[in-house]
Amino acid sequence: MQLVRQKEEMIKKAAYRAPGTGRWRGRTVLVALLVAALGSGCAAGSGEPAKPAPGTSAATGKPGQAAAPGAPRELTAAELDALHSPENVRRAQAARAVAAKKWGLASTPLPAPRPPAVKPAISTREGFEVEGGEDLPPLFTTVPVDGKKVVFLTMDDGSEKDPELLRMMSELKIPYTAFLSDYVINDNYGYFKQMRDRGVAIQNHTLNHPYMPGLSYEDQKREICGQQDLLEKNYGKRPTLFRPPYGNYNADTLRAAKECGIKAAPIWASEAYPDHMEWREWDRDMHPGDIILTHFRGRDEWKGTMPDMIRHVMKVVTDKGYAVGRLEDYV
Repeated sequence: MQLVRQKEEMIKKAAYRAPGTGRWRGRTVLVALLVAALGSGCAAGSGEPAKPAPGTSAATGKPGQAAAPGAPRELTAAELDALHSPENVRRAQAARAVAAKKWGLASTPLPAPRPPAVKPAISTREGFEVEGGEDLPPLFTTVPVDGKKVVFLTMDDGSEKDPELLRMMSELKIPYTAFLSDYVINDNYGYFKQMRDRGVAIQNHTLNHPYMPGLSYEDQKREICGQQDLLEKNYGKRPTLFRPPYGNYNADTLRAAKECGIKAAPIWASEAYPDHMEWREWDRDMHPGDIILTHFRGRDEWKGTMPDMIRHVMKVVTDKGYAVGRLEDYV
């Protein structure tokens, strides 16, 4: 059955004034800090996470403020204006072009548009509803982006822990979201701490990756809340997003997710592999705001590595004229 795409209903955004390039000169230090706060959080070209100054918070850079180490903070409108000014975009893209050549990308990833000043209103996609779900976390495959050519990259489970992926994504400054399951990450929590320290948002994919509709409400709640507790303990922040394993859910899944503090449940519009893409929509194409799924996998399960997958998906995304944005800037 053909699925109907989610309608994009935006909350009215605050006015945005594009700054003149001359006004932003002399802000090199500020811009460097902002770039570190978004996306990868690593020093340009180093592949290593940026470290806060002594006595400051890793998230805010301000003395005396407690915050989760490495957790990205919300940027002010002025900071976003500075980060997305034409001069700074040009500088960032020049560095990105060098990294793209190093990592074997077919072309340089396009710059993401400035995120909205106010996050869009998101509702459950038509056909994905559950009975009595009006006040439950919405399920969706596409984020309202007001027609901008931006998509979102997400990675599930945490089975493969490839250090090359960390370096590659940091140097290319491609944002992504990790939906993690404890049963495959508990042998190496440290790998995902490195990921978090590079600015990647850590979100919930249950403790054991079960088929959720086959469980009772209490068991579903244990799967979600238990993972909330572990992720907060290990990474310093309680997730707000949850992806049900296999994309399967029922009303109890969403009720349990809400009880555990989940605000939204992103699914996906397409899935990326090292050698092909799989599409949800009948037109087998990409659309503004689409969420792309992939997994932490290697040669034992794929025809390639995680860097191979990134090279392939970024070729598809870039060839179609899209940029990759940070999901948490919109949801």
